[in-house]
Amino acid sequence: MKKPLKIPKFKNEDREREFWSKIDLSDYLEPNDLADVSFPNLKPSTRSISLRLPEYVIARTKEKANALDIPYQTLMKQYIARGALK
Repeated sequence: MKKPLKIPKFKNEDREREFWSKIDLSDYLEPNDLADVSFPNLKPSTRSISLRLPEYVIARTKEKANALDIPYQTLMKQYIARGALK
């Protein structure tokens, strides 16, 4: 470690973001000071949307979801993700 890094208390995320954007961590850390980190429970950010679909599509999706014993909105998210990630 080169020199100690003093991290202030932040009033909000904008202040913290500004602080970290101006810091060059190579002034404070050596490569061997770093450790591997894992975030196994990290979930991707989500955002609510409004989507208009024909009634028959919603009804059919609810029937399939019921047969699979999962919520219909979860099934719709899976369909969208499968189509978008092809």
